[in-house]
Amino acid sequence: MTVTQDHPAGNPDLHSLRPKAIIQPLHNSIPEELLTRFDPVYVEHYNKYNAGRLHTHEVPIEDFRKNPAKYLTAYGRAVGPDIHRITEQKCPVEGGEIRVRIFEPAPVLDEQGVPRKRAAYLNFHGGGWVFGDLGADHDFCKRLVHGLDGQLVAIDVDYRLAPENRYPIPVDDCWTAFNWVRSEKAEEFNIDPDRMAVGGASAGGHLAAVIGHLCRNAGIPLGLQILTVPVCDLHSMFTPDGQFDRENCPYESYREMEFTAALPAARMAYFHRHFLGVPRPAPSDEDWKISPMLAPDFSGLAPALVITAEMDPLRDEGQLYYQKLKAAGNRAELMGVPGMPHTFAHLDGILAGGQRYNEKVIDTIRRELLQ
Repeated sequence: MTVTQDHPAGNPDLHSLRPKAIIQPLHNSIPEELLTRFDPVYVEHYNKYNAGRLHTHEVPIEDFRKNPAKYLTAYGRAVGPDIHRITEQKCPVEGGEIRVRIFEPAPVLDEQGVPRKRAAYLNFHGGGWVFGDLGADHDFCKRLVHGLDGQLVAIDVDYRLAPENRYPIPVDDCWTAFNWVRSEKAEEFNIDPDRMAVGGASAGGHLAAVIGHLCRNAGIPLGLQILTVPVCDLHSMFTPDGQFDRENCPYESYREMEFTAALPAARMAYFHRHFLGVPRPAPSDEDWKISPMLAPDFSGLAPALVITAEMDPLRDEGQLYYQKLKAAGNRAELMGVPGMPHTFAHLDGILAGGQRYNEKVIDTIRRELLQ
């Protein structure tokens, strides 16, 4: 017997039911509302290498310290050109010693055959005072030395990291290293101690800004401060126990970029807790060493190049810090780079913004220290 069925029996809606496709965004993906504002080259690389992975601040610090390579992603840094000499020394600091890496050009001789004195740039790497090492800016330091015609020595400082070495240890290490180079190593490396610069990105920018104030306070000449996407304020947008205070934060860029790629607000809150402890130190007259924005006196500071990135929560505080420098009568220049994430200076191998940054830093050092 043959049974024919012209029409499906039962509920026709159930016959037409199809499998659902529910696609959630990858963990740590770029928010849709920010996607088109980023440089498309960055989006391509971020989606390939970062989206779906844990940020390092989402990994217990003990696990990260045991095996950093398990959690890190690194790409996009241009290889620095080779230079004459790269060496390392140990700088004594309170409670121990730290490494410094010295990048030297070949000597340039004067008419009498005597090596000319050279300017010096001290670099403090980024990483939220928690991550980072001398590898972070190795190629950048090579590029500076190569680009300045034998007239600059670059010195990278491997300050001790939090949470094992919380504030003020990273600040103190950098200040000690600066004075060690100036007072004990200038002759060895043929450095003119009156033509020194400091700089760094992110946490390194914070450290450089603090050194700028310390030099002014101590009457020590400083030729230039290069503040790249600097952390200038850790008080105004975080509660004392290191939680992001969205409602009371004075910087619109923090709300706008709360979930941005590379440096979301949660990552900055993590750095606050690890660098300062929970709760952070009680209010004091030295709060400006944590938040240089709070310094009581901005007069008489070294010339500054301040660099900000459009897609960075630190953008607005960097701009305000520049404005405070200018308002106090200092020579300062602001370079805002559109479409760039917080980390763009380390992506000079793939981003035009990173390449423009390198050129700007070299040109500024040449103008301020070499002419």
